[in-house]
Amino acid sequence: MSKSVISTDQAPAAIGTYSQAIKAGNTVYLSGQIPLVPATMQMVEGGFEAEAVQVFENLKAVAAAAGGSLADTAKLNIFLTDLGNFATVNEVMSRYFQPPYPARAAIGVAALPRGAQVEMDAILVLA
Repeated sequence: MSKSVISTDQAPAAIGTYSQAIKAGNTVYLSGQIPLVPATMQMVEGGFEAEAVQVFENLKAVAAAAGGSLADTAKLNIFLTDLGNFATVNEVMSRYFQPPYPARAAIGVAALPRGAQVEMDAILVLA
């Protein structure tokens, strides 16, 4: 099976040795996104909710570059530095997804790159 690299300037450029996403067959593996604003590569300001929104916007941009949308998400992983933000991330997620919701994990972590409070990655399955 061949792999192809997915990239877009509508999401933050990779800040390490990885691609924004890799498409293998009809499956797209989106790398983790933190709340960087693509145009500036700086962290979004405004607190946790603004960070969660920016992460979903970044994932949405990469999904679009792959020829899909967030509706194609089969699996979403959410990494939180404070599990007290769980209710807020659920509320923000409800703005981006409709039932049936993707499978999901929400994982508490000690720290994330650039001091982010949230990071997410996803797996899409394209029709």
